[in-house]
Amino acid sequence: MVKKNRNTLRSHVTTLGLDRTPHRAFLRGMGLDDEAISKPFIGVVTTAGETTPCVMNLTPQAKAAKSGIQEAGGTPREFTTISVSDGLSMNHQGMKFSLISREVIADSIELVVRGHAYDGIVGFGGCDKNLPGIMMAMVRCNVPSIFLYGGSALPGHWRNKEVSVLDAYEGVGSVMTNKMTVDELEELEKVCLPTVGACPGQFTANTMGMVSEVLGLALLGSSMIPSVYSERLEVARRAGIIVMKNIKNNSPLPRDLITRKSLENASAIVAATGGSTNAGLHIPAIAHEAGIKFTLDDVAEVFDRTPLIANLRPGGIYHAKDVYEVGGVPVLLKEMLEHNLIHGDCITADGRLLGDALESIGRPDGKVFLSRNKALSETGGVVVLKGNLCPDGALLKVAGLQRLVHEGPAQVFESEEECMEAIKKRAYSEGTVIVVRNEGPKGGPGMREMLGLTAIIYGQGMGEKVALLTDGRFSGATRGMCIGYASPEAAVAGPIGLIKNGDIITIDGNKRTINVKVSNQELAKRRKKWTQPDLANLAGSLQKYAMTVGPANLGAVTHSGNVQWDREKVISLGEDD
Repeated sequence: MVKKNRNTLRSHVTTLGLDRTPHRAFLRGMGLDDEAISKPFIGVVTTAGETTPCVMNLTPQAKAAKSGIQEAGGTPREFTTISVSDGLSMNHQGMKFSLISREVIADSIELVVRGHAYDGIVGFGGCDKNLPGIMMAMVRCNVPSIFLYGGSALPGHWRNKEVSVLDAYEGVGSVMTNKMTVDELEELEKVCLPTVGACPGQFTANTMGMVSEVLGLALLGSSMIPSVYSERLEVARRAGIIVMKNIKNNSPLPRDLITRKSLENASAIVAATGGSTNAGLHIPAIAHEAGIKFTLDDVAEVFDRTPLIANLRPGGIYHAKDVYEVGGVPVLLKEMLEHNLIHGDCITADGRLLGDALESIGRPDGKVFLSRNKALSETGGVVVLKGNLCPDGALLKVAGLQRLVHEGPAQVFESEEECMEAIKKRAYSEGTVIVVRNEGPKGGPGMREMLGLTAIIYGQGMGEKVALLTDGRFSGATRGMCIGYASPEAAVAGPIGLIKNGDIITIDGNKRTINVKVSNQELAKRRKKWTQPDLANLAGSLQKYAMTVGPANLGAVTHSGNVQWDREKVISLGEDD
């Protein structure tokens, strides 16, 4: 029988006591002995698999983390969860399942961690939605946790320039307009993604990787290490050691890390780097798990006061490996802290205050990261627009935009597919505001990402000549006058669902406004005639998601948040128990 002690571990509910004999039998069935059974149990979760190159490098990193856990006196228990590739699900019905996967990932980790009473978590994510999904699970379970991003791919090289998969997306539109040949595009296709890892620009994965550092869930300096660099294995091992230290101290817990100040810091790093608009969904969702109401309005407030001081793709020219080579995220954080753009009294993953952890960090290089006084823009690379068309907000990525004001007639499409057919045929005109609706969290359902549309438009040379508005999402790789996450969505009678062809829409990124030139009386008249879309034909995960998902401006979450596990408080078991 396992030797009992007076330490208070969650896993003791499965390992100590006479009536836990069958439980220990299961553990012995996995090859564990008395010593292993007596130690803290750490869930090591990855999204590893062959669904996307973004996650194919996670297994070796998980192995290194397990080594660190064992070195520090723990018993690692590895398990996996799903990953849906945004790249492979793009521009077809499969994209409806991408955002849903975030919830499934969070739920599945909760099920394993709580079902098995694990004492801590080390989690590895590699693709867009599994980063926030794992972080959400950590905050929900609130056991000592360390998150690690698997890292981005190296950029490819084509015709004397660095390229990424974004160039392949935009190349499709270039072929359609005879700006590139099919043979040239095939050349590009074969070299634009030369290694495993996530997309190398400041798209969603890299954005959320930075966010994980700033929130304190990940180790400082960990996110921008390229996926194929051996340094990642050492960082993973160290993560295993640190999670064991945090278990011993029962601190910091994820909900110690997720505070209003750390959420503001996370929003600031998105703005400062021209990061993905998807962060406007994910940061409120992570806050929701901690019981903090941090909405798109809160994100917008931070965006407005944070300058753009990183020159990263798609709005800029540099990739993640370049960030790594100039010192990583801590360099940018140090500059931001010195100019009071972030809070220095937030806790990091290893228990230090952020300000203390940044004391010895160097200065911006002046190319990848700029000093505050040489900002590319005085406000962040992402802005929130409001007006009678989107009263609860919509997101526009302004990093790299040549113009911030657009007015034109609406051309309305009821789905992404309908719009794509028109785009392929060039059945739209300069100055148009292309409206794609019924793609929101409920209406999609699943809030599809539309990089396929935006990239083709840009490749056709129309990226700065039209605007695109949707209640769906855009990729972090999207550029151009593209406004997404329009709230309320069409499926709940939001104004975007009431627009008609020819209605004049005015977008002003400077004033942060988006309006349709239709009177309130006319909108009210149209709303009376509006009928809610029929969801009766849905089944499976789409049905469950549509029934539970909330609005985009609150993070598109699917439960009430701030779960307290009062019935699962750690109980001290004495020698005689």
